[in-house]
Amino acid sequence: MRSVMLFVAGLSVGLTVQVGVAQSANKGVVMMNHVGINVANIPDAITYYTGKMGYKEAFRVTDDKGQPTIVYLHISKNTFLELGQATPQRPAGFTHYGLHVENAAAAVEMFKQRGVMVTQTNVSAGTKSILANITDPYMGRIELVQITPESLHQKAIQSWK
Repeated sequence: MRSVMLFVAGLSVGLTVQVGVAQSANKGVVMMNHVGINVANIPDAITYYTGKMGYKEAFRVTDDKGQPTIVYLHISKNTFLELGQATPQRPAGFTHYGLHVENAAAAVEMFKQRGVMVTQTNVSAGTKSILANITDPYMGRIELVQITPESLHQKAIQSWK
């Protein structure tokens, strides 16, 4: 019994140290927050992902005509699928993944110091989150997302049941 307790304690300490080291390498990166895809028909995609996959609509941003421009679906409490409308300029398919960061400005500086091409931050008019974008030479775009207290992301996370 004592050896089992020592093993569990050692495993616990090892995991704690590993998580701490991994997080210190990417200071302020909390987790992957979402994956973005463009779809030909947002209402059809919502029907599929809610009906077949069991995701719940978290929030949406609409244009001045009331049409959705993006719709976030809850996969889990803190993880989303972002649906965008495909256009001739924005074809259907994978567009980006989003990383939740504690402080977008600090994350931008950290990535710049590492030689990563990254934009300055801006506040999303639609979601009220603070965003920046990394140009990834292997897959396109990585979005940095600072979830502000007034953001639609935060409201969706708080409403999770």
